[in-house]
Amino acid sequence: MQCSFRYRHREKHVDPAPLKARVAGPSLAEKCAFLESCAARPGQPRPEVIETHTAMVFLGQDTVWKMKTPVRLPFLDFSRLSAREHACREEVRLNRVLAGKEVYRDVLALTLRADGLLALEGSGRVVDWLVEMRRLPAGETLDNRLRDGRPPERSEIGRVAERMQEFYRMAPRPKGAGEGYLERWMREGRVNAGNLAEMAPHLGAAFKSETAGAALALMEANRGEIMERAGLGLIVEGHGDLRPEHVCLENPPVIFDRLEFDPILRLADPFEEMNYLGLECEALGAAWIRSMLLTPLLRSGLKPPGRQLMKSYGVNRCLTRARLAIDHLRDAEIRTPEKWPLQARFYLERAKMILTGTRAD
Repeated sequence: MQCSFRYRHREKHVDPAPLKARVAGPSLAEKCAFLESCAARPGQPRPEVIETHTAMVFLGQDTVWKMKTPVRLPFLDFSRLSAREHACREEVRLNRVLAGKEVYRDVLALTLRADGLLALEGSGRVVDWLVEMRRLPAGETLDNRLRDGRPPERSEIGRVAERMQEFYRMAPRPKGAGEGYLERWMREGRVNAGNLAEMAPHLGAAFKSETAGAALALMEANRGEIMERAGLGLIVEGHGDLRPEHVCLENPPVIFDRLEFDPILRLADPFEEMNYLGLECEALGAAWIRSMLLTPLLRSGLKPPGRQLMKSYGVNRCLTRARLAIDHLRDAEIRTPEKWPLQARFYLERAKMILTGTRAD
């Protein structure tokens, strides 16, 4: 399994001694200590532990546990136990559509027993919730295959495209999807413009304020077509975070880490979402994948977006990726600080190329 967010490996361990059955319950460190311990996985070695912005992920030999952390961020609030339970159940429900029950196995209760010890699925008070998954082979994710110089076969990408085409065919078409989808992109555009302008000293000549302004204007100019596409049922409840690291090239392919915390962010024009996956593959040196992902959608009879709308989709995705990259420099603890300006500049250059027509969108 791969994670959606920047991660760091945890190095400190807390002794999982018996806990007092206090009202506040065990701390996050105590929960993590138990989930890392032999008590949680009898007869197995300690798991690898990865910390993301919103979860602690425990990678065992063949099983993954993911525990949401009690964080409150601008885009989500996991501070309450009930919210973390809801997010875990939504993650399993949504991801079983693309990945199946064999990968997204269950939601488990972490409980505090009367004797003060933590247990999985015990009879005590529930103190947190975990998503249990089958561990996927990390070497077979699309991003790692491209980075390791083992590019996928055309047949493998064809299976991914076919799986997503079927997914979009069956996906719900929520009421008000057009308004929600458009507002989501306009909001993203405003945030992109503001954040990139604030971080301009780190971006050098790659940042031009007029690029962000042009992206907003282009999206607004395509308002009518977006609403028309929604009326035709072409704005659906999609994946929400379709990137190469969320595609495992097993046979059949497993598409995972579907976004669970905000249904608005899952709204998608299938052509936009698949184009985004193609752009991310291009960033990894495999531009040929993009056309293979889009062609089956065209053959399926789905009406494609007009050229200007596709241009809008591409440039806004690139600006969002640039903003997410450079925003890492706002973190209290910055890992690989030299990486993020380079990545942001890469996407800014791609955005300008799409706007000026010097490359395909």
